Amino acid sequence: MGCDGGTIPRRDELVRTKQKPEQKDKDAEAVAKWKHCAITQEELRMPIVSCELGRLYNKEAVIEHLLSKDSSCEAAKHIRSMKDIVELKPTENPGYKRRNADKGDEYVDLRASRFICPVVGLEMNGKYRFCYLRQCGCVLSERALKEVKSEVCHKCATPFEEDDIVVLNGSDDDIAVLSARMELRRAKAKAEKKSKKRATEGVEDGKKKVKTENGSGEKNPSVVNGGASTSCATKSEVGAATKMILPEKARQGYSIAKDPNTSEAFKSLFTSHPKAINQPKAHWVTHNPLFY
Repeated sequence: MGCDGGTIPRRDELVRTKQKPEQKDKDAEAVAKWKHCAITQEELRMPIVSCELGRLYNKEAVIEHLLSKDSSCEAAKHIRSMKDIVELKPTENPGYKRRNADKGDEYVDLRASRFICPVVGLEMNGKYRFCYLRQCGCVLSERALKEVKSEVCHKCATPFEEDDIVVLNGSDDDIAVLSARMELRRAKAKAEKKSKKRATEGVEDGKKKVKTENGSGEKNPSVVNGGASTSCATKSEVGAATKMILPEKARQGYSIAKDPNTSEAFKSLFTSHPKAINQPKAHWVTHNPLFY
C-alpha cells in the first residue's frame, strides 16, 4: 500500500481526529494557587492575607496595589481598602523542610505544604478544602469544621457564624456564593452607614433648634416680697435702660434713682440708692484695708 517497499501507513496518519484540549497539570495549578501570591505570583510569605473570595496574597503586595490604584489586576479588583482583607493565622507544619534549588536527581514532593490544619493535621496543599474565619483569621480544614461542630473557633475560641466561613481557593461555584455574600454584606454596611449619618444629622438639627429657642425666649416676671409682682432685671432690660440714658440727659443732671421708668432692682445697683447711702460701711469700690 505504501508503494515503497512494504511500508503500511497507520490509521492515525491518514485520518485526522479532533484534538483533545490540553489538560492542566494539577500539581502545577495547586502550587500556583496555594504557594504564590495572586497579584505578583511571588512565593507567599508572612504576613499572608486573604480577601472575601478566598484568594491568597502577600500583605505587602495588597498595600502596593491599593497605593498604585491599579485596576488592571483582575485578582484584586474587588479589594477597595485594607478593611476588605483579613490577615490569616495559619498553623505551621513541624515536619516541613524548605527545599533548595532542584538538582534533578531526586524526587520532589510538590504537595508538601508549610501549613497544616491544627485539628486533624491535614496539609494545606490544595488536595483538601481549607477555610478561614473572618472574625479571627484562623485557618482550618473543612473536614475539621464538619466533624467537630462548634460555634467558636477550634484554635482561639472566638465565636463565629456560618457566613463568617470563607473557602480558600474554592471552585467557581464557591466563588459565586462568596461573591453574593460579599455584595450583600457591603450593601448592608452602606445602608447602616446612611442611617447612622441621618440619625447624627437629626440630633445636630435638634440641638440647633433648642439653642435657637433658648436664645430667642424671654424670661417670665418673678413674684417677690409676698406677692408684689415686679419685673426682674434681665440683660435685655438692663441694656434697654442703659440705652435710654442719652448724653443730653446726663449733662442736665439726670439720675437713675429718680427715673420712674427704671425698675427698683436696677436702681439698687448704684450708689444713689437709699440702701447704698445708709450703708454703715464703705462701698466695695472705696473700701481699703485701713477702713474701720
